[in-house]
Amino acid sequence: MFSLGSRLAAFCLALVLAAPLWVPRAHAGAYEAELPANLATTPDMCALLPCTEVFPGATHFSPRKGQPPYVEAYDNDSAQKKLLGYVMLSTDITDTPAYSGKPVVTLIGMDTQGRFVGMKVLKHSEPILLLGIPESALINFNNQYIGKSVTDTIEVGPSRPDENVIGVDAISGATVTVVAQNQVVMASGSAVARQTGIIAPTVREQPRFVTTGQTYDWAQLVKMGAVQQLLVKPEQVGLPRGPEPFIEMWFGDLNQPDVGRSLLGKNSFESLRSRLKEGESAMFVIKTGGQESFKGSGFVRGGIFDRVQVKQGADSFTFRDLDSLNLYGLEAAGAPRYTESSIFIIRSQAFSAAYPWKFAFLGNRVDRATGHRSFAVFESKYWLPADLLEGGRPKVQEPDAPWVRIWKSQALPISLFALLLIAVTVVYAFRERLTRLSTHKNKWPVNGFKYTFWAISIFWIGFGYMAQPSITQVLTWFHSVLFQWTWSLFLSDPFIFLFWIFIIVTAF
Repeated sequence: MFSLGSRLAAFCLALVLAAPLWVPRAHAGAYEAELPANLATTPDMCALLPCTEVFPGATHFSPRKGQPPYVEAYDNDSAQKKLLGYVMLSTDITDTPAYSGKPVVTLIGMDTQGRFVGMKVLKHSEPILLLGIPESALINFNNQYIGKSVTDTIEVGPSRPDENVIGVDAISGATVTVVAQNQVVMASGSAVARQTGIIAPTVREQPRFVTTGQTYDWAQLVKMGAVQQLLVKPEQVGLPRGPEPFIEMWFGDLNQPDVGRSLLGKNSFESLRSRLKEGESAMFVIKTGGQESFKGSGFVRGGIFDRVQVKQGADSFTFRDLDSLNLYGLEAAGAPRYTESSIFIIRSQAFSAAYPWKFAFLGNRVDRATGHRSFAVFESKYWLPADLLEGGRPKVQEPDAPWVRIWKSQALPISLFALLLIAVTVVYAFRERLTRLSTHKNKWPVNGFKYTFWAISIFWIGFGYMAQPSITQVLTWFHSVLFQWTWSLFLSDPFIFLFWIFIIVTAF
């Protein structure tokens, strides 16, 4: 009666039966919708997309501009036209995956004050929004952002006025999807707001370097973290697995004198320093493997390098042709051979080499099933070693990741759920003793536990937290293993995460 198979089957079946089957199945108009083939590259984005639906009152839209791209919305097409705001395509800016492992492609409208004025989901790959939950639930979730500002701190869950956090209601049973969507909306809005001056850039204290005159070889620079690697594999961009990388790059700081001289040599380093103005910083990039170019085949004189970017905190820094210098060679002993190279100059006091930053490669990921291309970002972190900075590394307080905030805000119900799973395990471990305690007249030791667990499973775990395991999660795991494993994706739903660990451990 208490066999492992039957207990697990009953427990899982109860949760599966608790799924919201009473919700009518709606036609999912955006589920795996076919988008225009040239959407990612066409300058006139709004000729292909319904921009007027996300920006009421706008009748004219500019070509794509900026990096990452956005379009300007105007009230008319005359010489006296008025700028009303901006429209952005989420996949031009971020590739944050939802629970399916694919992003929710969203068109977003934002006025010149940074307030969201409209949103429209163009395409998603969430099976739960096709079968269990109506697609209108995602539309209603997005509508909560209308009137809110990109400068607000918006999180999924209850509002916390004491922390200036504005909460938005989640969709029961689709927690991971809406957490990812919140990141998409806020990241997209912030990226455009910083380019257009709605959000002022952060001013960081410029570094003070410790200079000893020591010369490092390449192996020493790698070991101390003064140079870092960014490797993108073919399967990460939807191509077949292979021994060769899609692209392999090495990058590093050229501001610290000991590091800069070690990499460039004394004369080249002094020449570089003479060309830098106060508050400007320099970094190098070399490509050591792969057929892809980090400069891009479409680069034109006066244009933007659309494949590489530097990120520090919430700020992003892109490069034009005048921000690039030729790198004629690396002097560090043991430096690898390379087929492409450049020195990039960051001309903003918002950037400081004393603080951590990321080097980002912006590419396209091909969906093998549909052939559709989507935006993808691959990043590698960098922070100068502490002993190369006066006073060491500055203290940096980074905000908790979204999944961390979810676990903290639901600490009590998560703990209770974990105790429930432990209780089930204990009952199974002592199943024979409980069975012997049961008599013909007193079956409570068996039936009491059984019906109690079933009731809790159905009403609290099932209807309450929608934490029922399903094939959707299994498919998501396979997709992540094949392409790009993302722990944060699964940790965003604590109950599903704990449940699958429990099932896997007890089954094996």
